[in-house]
Amino acid sequence: MSALKPYLRGLVLIATFVALGYLVKETGLYDLLDERWIDREIRGRGIAGELLFLGLGAVLTAIGFPRQAVSFLGGYAFGFGAGTALALAAAGCGCILAFTFARILGREFVRGKFGPRVRRLDDFLRDHPFSMALLIRLLPVGSNVVTNLAAGVSGIHAVPFIAGSVIGYLPQTVIFALLGSGIHLDPSLRIGASVVLFVVSGMLGVYLFRRYRTSRALDADVALGADGGGNPDGGGR
Repeated sequence: MSALKPYLRGLVLIATFVALGYLVKETGLYDLLDERWIDREIRGRGIAGELLFLGLGAVLTAIGFPRQAVSFLGGYAFGFGAGTALALAAAGCGCILAFTFARILGREFVRGKFGPRVRRLDDFLRDHPFSMALLIRLLPVGSNVVTNLAAGVSGIHAVPFIAGSVIGYLPQTVIFALLGSGIHLDPSLRIGASVVLFVVSGMLGVYLFRRYRTSRALDADVALGADGGGNPDGGGR
């Protein structure tokens, strides 16, 4: 029975996320989350509306709902400043939920089933989990929920990964909250500012990635030099 335990946990993990995704789809919740629903359930309801938005946004981003859409709706519901803060908090809580859920229920199963992939993520994040998580979030590629789940089953520490993720979420959160806020700017200026922010955040991600590759190459050179014992021929006496 003990040998089956990791697989049972993994099946529970998979079944839970499949069931949640199916429930959200079949109940039409994705379709309900538009401006009219926000007007009816969130706007003008004070702290209750903010808590509802935060909780729902956390759950939805944890199971794969685009955090950019949550940011847009946050800007629409609360304005640029508060919308950015609440959407960022929701995405951060969603990251924590998915990471923790995977670590508790799916770690042994996924490591046994997808060991090489988990090891690659470990190699990428292990030495500098904060900066590498920040890098992953700044690059406009990949799946948010898959990254959270893979990190959860890896061996990295939670706090630096989550902190790096939240900071990395910030540029796109600002962009989409700005778009949704209807802030009193000419629409072309608002869209233009969003495009500039998006390009800048992507360029920062590329810059950090290049620094990471350069650092790895230097580390490899140092390691080879150490293995050679300082002798150009790699020999010794």
